Amino acid sequence: MSQAKKVLIIEDEASVIEVYKNELKNSDIELIVAEDGQVGLEKAKKEKPNAILLDLILPKMHGFEFLEKIKGDPDTQNIPVVILSNLGGEMNKTKAKDLGVDDYFVKTDMKFSEVIEKLSEHMT
Repeated sequence: MSQAKKVLIIEDEASVIEVYKNELKNSDIELIVAEDGQVGLEKAKKEKPNAILLDLILPKMHGFEFLEKIKGDPDTQNIPVVILSNLGGEMNKTKAKDLGVDDYFVKTDMKFSEVIEKLSEHMT
């Protein structure tokens, strides 16, 4: 039996977190939740998830600041990060790519199942 993959979702909207919990409850993915960037960073270092799903507009630490810290730390720099945010625009996408993000999606453009599929592609 293979070990469950761990996904850290850093998201401050409770309704979005609930949807992911429901989507993933029958999967082999263990969901770890952080509701702000600071807690997300602590959980990423402690849990070493297989992938991180990151919102950008977060309390305590913006998603871009989180990315800088996670990609700048040798212990966490290789964890794939997928952004799912309401922030679209090429400038944000370019900044995210420059900071080492693996994928970038705008919430309104994606179904939850598509996000999970894309996240699974990045998991090691």
